[in-house]
Amino acid sequence: MKTDIEIAQEAKLIPITEVAKQLDIEADDLELYGKYKAKLSEELWDKIKNRPDGKLVLVTAINPTPAGEGKTTTSVGVGQAFAKINKKAVIALREPSLGPCFGIKGGAAGGGYAQVVPMEDLNLHFTGDFHAITSANNLLAALLDNHIQQGNSLGIDPNQIVWKRCLDMNDRVLRNVVVGLGKKLDGVVREDHFCITVASEIMAIFCLAEDLDDLKKRLSNIIVAYTYEGKPVTAADLKAVGAMMALLKDAMKPNLIQTLEHTPAIIHGGPFANIAHGCNSVRATRMALKLADYVITEAGFGADLGAEKFFDIKCRMAGLKPDAVVLVATVRALKYNGGIPKTELGAENLDALKAGIVNLEKHIENLQKYDVPVIVTLNKFSTDSEAELAYVKAFCEERGCDFELSEVWEKGGEGGVALAKRIVETLETKESHFKVLYNDELSIKEKIEVVCKEIYGAAGVTFDDAANKAIAKIEELGFGNMPVCMAKTQYSLSDDQTKLGRPSGFTVNIREAYISAGAGFVVALTGTIMTMPGLPKVPAAERIDVADGKIIGLF
Repeated sequence: MKTDIEIAQEAKLIPITEVAKQLDIEADDLELYGKYKAKLSEELWDKIKNRPDGKLVLVTAINPTPAGEGKTTTSVGVGQAFAKINKKAVIALREPSLGPCFGIKGGAAGGGYAQVVPMEDLNLHFTGDFHAITSANNLLAALLDNHIQQGNSLGIDPNQIVWKRCLDMNDRVLRNVVVGLGKKLDGVVREDHFCITVASEIMAIFCLAEDLDDLKKRLSNIIVAYTYEGKPVTAADLKAVGAMMALLKDAMKPNLIQTLEHTPAIIHGGPFANIAHGCNSVRATRMALKLADYVITEAGFGADLGAEKFFDIKCRMAGLKPDAVVLVATVRALKYNGGIPKTELGAENLDALKAGIVNLEKHIENLQKYDVPVIVTLNKFSTDSEAELAYVKAFCEERGCDFELSEVWEKGGEGGVALAKRIVETLETKESHFKVLYNDELSIKEKIEVVCKEIYGAAGVTFDDAANKAIAKIEELGFGNMPVCMAKTQYSLSDDQTKLGRPSGFTVNIREAYISAGAGFVVALTGTIMTMPGLPKVPAAERIDVADGKIIGLF
């Protein structure tokens, strides 16, 4: 089997203007970035905003394992399959982060014969959106430190600065740094911190903003520090908002590219789901809903993170109402959850499958709490036995879920036709009565406890002193009605990545909390989760190179 990048580089792309015609987008509404990439113009929204919405289908997954689940691959493959059955569909995805590309996870363009292309462009610089977000974030940091250096008329307490610089790279040594060393003109010496760009508040704001006016309002509300009297200092107080808007103006336009089979894909924004809210931009999703009859979108990592945040943050804020959810799993990953090592996943093992399928069971139960129809799909591997496939199918149908196999990695759109037909059938026969998990009126601690107990299955929640103080301050400032964004390991339903399957009796520890006033949510950090990841012992970067003018080793 060829590698993902080999398949992508051999693909015969069509001009993006031809892709746009499938969605009835005229050339004048495209801002071209070469032959195969374009941004959708501001004027396009005015032309389509009064059209009825298409059907919104969320693709999510069980907790990720080294065995792989193929959530993005499924999203892309299903989008291609809709074209095979003559349905007008568009895929709405996040942009990849450079951190995972050069780290351990790789890119986020799908895989096999279900990819979005140009794959290298998407996984690397793309149209510069992340560079714009990084620049806006660090401009605000520079203005903050300059204000202190130039007399500090706002009375900012250097020990109460909460704004972090960012970089779209896994670089652990930047988690905690000291800045301002040197001469007096080099600034005030203080401790500082970096987060990865996709975990920054600017990224969250970028993805949740309705339009440029909303973007400006949200940027204005960012809290960067507190005064000696404990009063919040905002980006507006620093007069930073106009310049940040100038950096973000063009980035706010959604991007259009294509799949290997030329299905349109709108790709915009990319917050991490284990730290931030893990969904593509509201603008991209809204635009997709006006351009096609079916919109396939996804949320990052397992349903305990991405889907929960998609529902309780993005849909709550944007008024979106998903029509169905596709939950992705593999037999191999379920057996891994059942305690089988990676080296033995190819052999039939019904006992391990039965032990590990409880992870899938919990995700089904969680999704059903939102009153949205659920379709479970298995990414089929050649090593899957008929007995294993039959067991999973019966297990899902006994729990009120529709079920279908997927073979999009190997066969592209053709391998997803059965799943696409199943989705259409579900949409036509089952109604969505979508509701969020908790009410705005609950306290911050109550919201955290609802998520931990209802979604993760925790027996209880503990709060460190730092978290207690932060939550009290957040509520005192009037932000207690905001939703919570849980920062948690993606590898387990618990806050301990070693607890596989469906753990029970565990306690989730909240070590820290902070307000993202511009984004409109409260972040709660659990366990040992980091907002700046590190590289593994053997980074993916070591395998990436350029040969004969082509990038190799990217996956």
